[in-house]
Amino acid sequence: MRVICFGDSNTYGYDPRGWLGGRYDEENRWVDILAQKTGWKIVNRGQNGREIPGAPVPIHGDVDLFIVMLGTNDLLQGHRPEAVSKKMELFLLRLELIREKILLVAPPPMKPGEWVPTQELADDSVALAGCYRMLSQRLGVQFVDAGQWEIPLAYDGVHFTEEGHRAFAEGLYQYLRKSYELR
Repeated sequence: MRVICFGDSNTYGYDPRGWLGGRYDEENRWVDILAQKTGWKIVNRGQNGREIPGAPVPIHGDVDLFIVMLGTNDLLQGHRPEAVSKKMELFLLRLELIREKILLVAPPPMKPGEWVPTQELADDSVALAGCYRMLSQRLGVQFVDAGQWEIPLAYDGVHFTEEGHRAFAEGLYQYLRKSYELR
């Protein structure tokens, strides 16, 4: 299988412990852990600070699965969950893929921390999952809610810890295992 993981800093593997925007080692990034567990060719298209794109994203070559996890940065920029979901809808509709090949992942909810100054922002991140669930049903794309996996977050309330990356990879693997008959 050829898989693209399209996301923000948590997909990229950003290590929030450093000031220079470092990255966790391969054995501590969920994309690389997932590739090792599945044996699939997985391309990491995570980018620090990425919001949901307003323009089409080119996808080169055959893709069996496009995993997208975005929306956290949009919330951090002040957008409400419903508006973020609408941005995601427009983004997904512009993808040149059959919808069954798209897996929309609701990001784990943020927690109060250095980057999450209010409980309202954390609550909005919980509400986003419900918006994405309804969106996936309307569009006929796959959906999984990473908020069900108890992902450990760093001091900032946004970024995965190394343990968080491992927990995320395991949660996603369990979902894919059922859907794609993995061992």
